[in-house]
Amino acid sequence: MSHTYEYPRPALTVDCVVFGLDDDDLKVLLIQRGVEPFQGRWALPGGFVRMDESLDEAARRELEEESGIRPGHLEQLFTFGEPERDPRGRVVTVAYFALVKLSAHTLRAATDAREAAWFSVWDTPKLAFDHADILTTALQRLKGKVRYQPIGFELLPPKFTLTQLQRLYEIVLERELDKRNFRKKILAMDLLEELDEVEQDVSHRAARLYRFDHKKYRQLEKAGFNFEL
Repeated sequence: MSHTYEYPRPALTVDCVVFGLDDDDLKVLLIQRGVEPFQGRWALPGGFVRMDESLDEAARRELEEESGIRPGHLEQLFTFGEPERDPRGRVVTVAYFALVKLSAHTLRAATDAREAAWFSVWDTPKLAFDHADILTTALQRLKGKVRYQPIGFELLPPKFTLTQLQRLYEIVLERELDKRNFRKKILAMDLLEELDEVEQDVSHRAARLYRFDHKKYRQLEKAGFNFEL
């Protein structure tokens, strides 16, 4: 027998922090809200969870509906539930963060999003709700996790140079890395496949291209390997 309990219930939403890499800048995906509250204000993509879907399904649906993005790497970040975080009432949100290759996605705003655009994480407009706090938390997670899991490769093209890889870490960690030590450590892991290809259409000397070996990493991880930079 089902029971209906007579007490106030909070609503449940999901909000998504999507990071991408554009040359020398770390980007975050924002949507411009087309409805109240905060109509016209920039915010993270997200929305209410439906009764017949899981949290992960809701996050992926909202991302695709509001921006056209279908991320590969998507994971739960944190739950935000301050009583006054949403002027519509008592709303708890489960935040996610995702990593995408910018060149592989074309933004397309729809549903209640007026526009979707990439912004530098270091120069975002004033955000709706508590989304500035969610973005800060996601950035902290990315900075920590990129050093002990190879999630950074999700931001790079499938084929990349060692310089591009090092620059990725420098941008995310906000500090310069010693070129010799970085290359020595990353190559010693034996997770990069050296390709018989070099950069094309560059003004400088063309560098060798590499590819991350996902299959080998999964095998090593099962055997107890620790990725750490």
